[in-house]
Amino acid sequence: MTDDKGLRLALAERLAAGGQLRSGPWRAAVEAVPRHEFLRGGFFERADSTGQTAWQPVLPDDPQWLGRCYDDESLVTQIAGTIAPRDIRGEILREPTSSSTLPGLVVRMLEDLQVEEGHSVLEIGTGTGYSTGLLCHRTGDDLVTSMEIDPEVSTRARAALGHAGYAPRLVVGDGLAGHPDGAPYDRLIATCGVTELPYAWVEQTRPGGTILATLSGWLHSSELTRLTVGEDGTARGRLLDGHISFMIARPQLPPPLGLLPDLDDGDDERDTPLAAHSLDDWTTRFVAQLAAPHAQRLSINRDGRTEHLLVDVDAGAWAALVRDGDSWTVRQGGPVRLWDDIEETVALWRADGAPGLDHFEVTVTPAGQTMTWSKV
Repeated sequence: MTDDKGLRLALAERLAAGGQLRSGPWRAAVEAVPRHEFLRGGFFERADSTGQTAWQPVLPDDPQWLGRCYDDESLVTQIAGTIAPRDIRGEILREPTSSSTLPGLVVRMLEDLQVEEGHSVLEIGTGTGYSTGLLCHRTGDDLVTSMEIDPEVSTRARAALGHAGYAPRLVVGDGLAGHPDGAPYDRLIATCGVTELPYAWVEQTRPGGTILATLSGWLHSSELTRLTVGEDGTARGRLLDGHISFMIARPQLPPPLGLLPDLDDGDDERDTPLAAHSLDDWTTRFVAQLAAPHAQRLSINRDGRTEHLLVDVDAGAWAALVRDGDSWTVRQGGPVRLWDDIEETVALWRADGAPGLDHFEVTVTPAGQTMTWSKV
């Protein structure tokens, strides 16, 4: 038994014990597909020696590399849209743009996708290709299509899949548009977050088929949803409630904040019953995101006090909250009142008993996406 075979078996055992791996076919896939083949280019690990979030490369010549490939953790494989681990020495302070998702989440999603023999699958976000390899092992290469927006990432995934013995259809393009040439699909799975589920995915999934995707937003609260496509061309389903996080699809990333608005140019301050730190709670933040889907959140120190800001760059709207003892005040500017909308939506949700995210229902039609919750 080679070292990597033992690591694969041990990974499968850990995922089964943790409840993410629940069925024989997916266990066989985890035991067979070598994750390290998809990380031959190395990965980045956090290095916080500077006091900021920095990243440093871990390459295959590192004695810890092989074992780390089989840890149940996400491994960053690209920084700033172009930088791979082999491209740098030392540390880099830019933002991650691609990663190998932690195997436990990959497997949990594949189990939740409810794939059966003979099902065709469209995967949005090839990434390293590891999840693509698992799909190929489960269904066969001919039934798997995987899309990746980054040509270099797709090229590396193709090479890794070939070394592992798999040859699915790999497509370079905007996954938000799907791949109509192979439609209709029985299953569609997205390994990136989306702020709104594209109707193209519904159109390309056969009636009775399943879409599994992570609904996210610019306040960075996200949840997995599983939708069933109906004969009427709509898709409906619920959130699965598991605090799932993925990088947002690149075409839906928030715009740069640029220069902050003049925070002294807003309306008169008023008291607010909703504290800024209420948004530290994952579910409350998800609800707030429904009311202000294009708002970004940050804090600044000004005049000796901390101001908690929400900024909608495209709308030119903002809200600034400040704590005054046990109370909070808000000042707002722009054509819409971000905090008014958030206050109202959170108040309605709380009046209904603050239901958990598994009580939320998602509907996608040609007119767009809507989300509602049921009372508890």
